[in-house]
Formats: sequence, structure tokens, C-alpha cells
Amino acid sequence: MNGVKREKIEEILRHLAAEFILREATSASLITVTRVALSDTAKVANIYFTTLPDSEEDTALKFLQRKAPEFKDYARDNSRVGMLPELRFQIDYGERNRQKLDDLSRGLE
Repeated sequence: MNGVKREKIEEILRHLAAEFILREATSASLITVTRVALSDTAKVANIYFTTLPDSEEDTALKFLQRKAPEFKDYARDNSRVGMLPELRFQIDYGERNRQKLDDLSRGLE
């Protein structure tokens, strides 16, 4: 799979995941889809997210894992991606760490 096609599929899945979460999640926390990363074989798509407040990460992860089959149906019905990869939701610890570094640097200025 070429890089452009990979990026397009990742962006489609990111957009659809954000829409699906907006429709399905409660207002207990704000879940933000930060990125999607396809595996080298394109058989798995890791959908990374963060939450506000941070303390809701585990609850959000359990919710999204439970809803993954419904999301796959939603993605199939709302995209023209051929064979959908296995969809896995993951907490985006890299983004969370970047936010903490930003907060620290603002505090030091």
C-alpha cells in the first residue's frame, strides 16, 4: 500500500471515529481522537485518543473497546474503504506527555 493511500485511510478512519464517539459517548468526559496508525500490513488500525479529564481514560478505553464492533459497522456503512482492518482503540500516551511538557514549559516562562 502506498503512503498516500495509507494516509487517506487513516484520515477517513480518524474522522469516522470522531463522529461515532460524538454520537455514542456520554458527556462524562471529552474523548478526542488524536490519530490513527495502520500497521505495516494494513490489517490493524490503532485509533489513538485522549480524554478530559485524564482520570476518565480507563473508563473511556473500556467504553470504546466495548463499542468497537459497532464502530466497525459504522465505518463500513459510512466509508468506501474496501476491507476494513481490525480496529483497536488505544490511549494516546505520547499526546498526553506532549501536553504535560507544554504545560511545564508555560509554567517556566
